[in-house]
Amino acid sequence: MKNGPDIARVAALIGDPARANILTALMAGKALTATELASEAGVTAQTASSHLKRLLDGGLLRLRGQGRHRYYSLSGPDVAATLESLMGLAAGHGHLRTRTGPKDAKLREARVCYNHLAGTRGVQMYRSMIQRELLSEAGDHVTLTDRGHGFISSFGIDLSAPTRSKAPLCLGCLDWSARETHLAGRLGRAMFAHMEDRDWITRGIGSRHVQFSALGQEMFEQWFPV
Repeated sequence: MKNGPDIARVAALIGDPARANILTALMAGKALTATELASEAGVTAQTASSHLKRLLDGGLLRLRGQGRHRYYSLSGPDVAATLESLMGLAAGHGHLRTRTGPKDAKLREARVCYNHLAGTRGVQMYRSMIQRELLSEAGDHVTLTDRGHGFISSFGIDLSAPTRSKAPLCLGCLDWSARETHLAGRLGRAMFAHMEDRDWITRGIGSRHVQFSALGQEMFEQWFPV
């Protein structure tokens, strides 16, 4: 075997249908128990336990304990970005597990991608910020401009607050349904959380779908016109 990153091992971890279902269930950004993930994967608790161990050993998941409960989540935004790209690749080549329907339409419109806004709304936000020179692109590198810092401050987000996160401030994430970029990184996460706090958006129960309120739709269009 040639030296370098072992992509075959990572691909094998993701490639199993049950493990793929476990990983995509965690794309909503919420930590779930082994029992919940077994249900998502459609396997027994014992089988799920084996899959979870492999994903933990492979570095794709992290485990946190709270009292008697143990919760699993994706190990980081790089895993979420990889899964989002694979979803786009699969959809682009017609590898769909179900027929497109109303539920898929909602996911295409707005959904949570680990911890930031994705779908048509997420792409609109990113495109608006690029067009108004709030964000700057240089290849895969995305930065917040001086004008962007002022915009974010007026939006109500304090970027001077200390953080322990090692994630970059701005990160472009390829949206699997729109095939365009949406905003990830610490800024994408902060903007999603801020919209939740303002009751512009609510997360769907048991789904990655994000619902905009009437106020949220109005304010979103005001802040992120294209």
